[in-house]
Amino acid sequence: MKKEIEDIEFDSVFDLYKRVKPALNSKIKEIKREKFDYIKEEDIWNYLIQNKWSKDKGLVLCDVVDDILHVDIKKLDKYVKEKMKKVKEDLLIEELDLI
Repeated sequence: MKKEIEDIEFDSVFDLYKRVKPALNSKIKEIKREKFDYIKEEDIWNYLIQNKWSKDKGLVLCDVVDDILHVDIKKLDKYVKEKMKKVKEDLLIEELDLI
């Protein structure tokens, strides 16, 4: 399935991801200056997919880049911490199942 964004066609979400990687890199540099070293590019991408873009229709490339550059760091931090907590809980459940 091809996605059209601003008259540019992407063969996959991965192609779009590669196209906006410079914006992700820029945001990660900003986030690291704020001392959130555990947040990764993929976290920004997944957060926006789940919390912003899934609700938006007719996204254009400039909107995707703008969303990346202006993502709320505190909300992103909360999202990542909740994901990390869920992974930790799942690991504990798996360990208990092994006992």
